[in-house]
Amino acid sequence: MFDPAKIQHVYIACGYTDLRRGIDGLVSIVQNRFQLYPFANALFLFCGRRSDRFKALYWDADGFILLWTEAQHLFSAPGPLVPATLQALVQ
Repeated sequence: MFDPAKIQHVYIACGYTDLRRGIDGLVSIVQNRFQLYPFANALFLFCGRRSDRFKALYWDADGFILLWTEAQHLFSAPGPLVPATLQALVQ
């Protein structure tokens, strides 16, 4: 069961990610591009071409959990999540 209290780290993939990718494709990105261990107590966030679409990947003891959302009225990033945009969002 997904328990947000267990999350130790949150990683945001800067730039665009093809959100057609499933669990295996996103795990591949985490391992190969970011050289991170996808089975840690971490939440990995990916943004699509449209800045209101997100996927999140989380490892639970029983397997991966893939979350997907369209945040149409909640949040709209002012462009791709690149380091400069991310810096502006957290200030």
